[in-house]
Amino acid sequence: MWRRILALVLKELVGLWNDPKTRMVILVPPVVQVLLFAYAATYDVTNLPLGIWNDDAGSQSAELVRRFDASPAFQVVASFQAPSQAQAAIDAKQVAAVLRLPQRFSADVLAGRTAQVQLLLDARRSNTALLAQGYAADIVEGYAEALHPGHTPLVLLTRDWFNPTLESTWFILPGLVAILSLMMAMLISALSLARERELGTFEQLLVTPLRPVELLIGKAVPGIVVGLIDAAIITAAALLWFRLPLRGDPLLLVAMLLLYMLAGVGIGLSISTFARTQQQAMLGVFVIASPLLTLSGWAAPIENMPQVVEWLTRANPARYMMVVARGLFLQDMSFSLVLSQAWPMALIALVTLSLAGVAVRRVLN
Repeated sequence: MWRRILALVLKELVGLWNDPKTRMVILVPPVVQVLLFAYAATYDVTNLPLGIWNDDAGSQSAELVRRFDASPAFQVVASFQAPSQAQAAIDAKQVAAVLRLPQRFSADVLAGRTAQVQLLLDARRSNTALLAQGYAADIVEGYAEALHPGHTPLVLLTRDWFNPTLESTWFILPGLVAILSLMMAMLISALSLARERELGTFEQLLVTPLRPVELLIGKAVPGIVVGLIDAAIITAAALLWFRLPLRGDPLLLVAMLLLYMLAGVGIGLSISTFARTQQQAMLGVFVIASPLLTLSGWAAPIENMPQVVEWLTRANPARYMMVVARGLFLQDMSFSLVLSQAWPMALIALVTLSLAGVAVRRVLN
């Protein structure tokens, strides 16, 4: 019995290795995941874009700003003269935090009075905000110790925007809307042509009067519908059960999800034209979706990734939908900011659907 089982096991292993597509699925994903999680999916906060709102002209405030800029956790990228400028920069995700120094900061420090420093944090990414708050507190405490050893003349006041209680569900669930809807759209569309081949109905499909564009639309729509249904279920759970706010326009969220789904089904249909079985299609979705989700900014901040990896994320539709979903849930994201994320998604959708159209035409011919 054991000899027969061993023979069957060896046969399966040899079959897996002899199939080039399966061999690639076995070997490539572990290597890709190791590289992505080691270099890209870091949870450390480094070079966090910081804005400075300094109403004080003294040398003490300048020294504190210098200490923040010298820290590996922060990188000063902008300066503001008015609260509206700081708010606009945080809304547009140009900065992740704003350090505000009041007008009498240097005078209070020189007089030995307790001086206050305010840190405004973009808490849409609650984990990053919490870490940034800790790093800022260490910098302020170190500066206070250098000024008056044994005495703390500085107080750091923090204000978390968009997620004042730093609830992790406020950070996770809007991203989950983008993640699961893309996964389902890719999976449903990837299984479509592969299912036809596996069931033996693909030849019947070839003799129908369907043109390539009609076939492309017919196979794309179910993936979009299923993706939208899953997004609606997650959104309903977030609003009704977890009590998340939806401060933006719901119709704008649906419109962006539709655009997002177009990019997803384009990728899925491209996979489906090469897959011979549904199993191969599912493996193909896994190989493609895994790096897409890792580089989406859902778990690890994109700004912490190496420059080369950050450029790669620009071809990832999930990156842009993540910003839109969190922006519409946690803030009343303006139409102009949504549009800045929509046009890259539209460009990606155009490319993926064009590739899928070429692949479908090749299969039909």
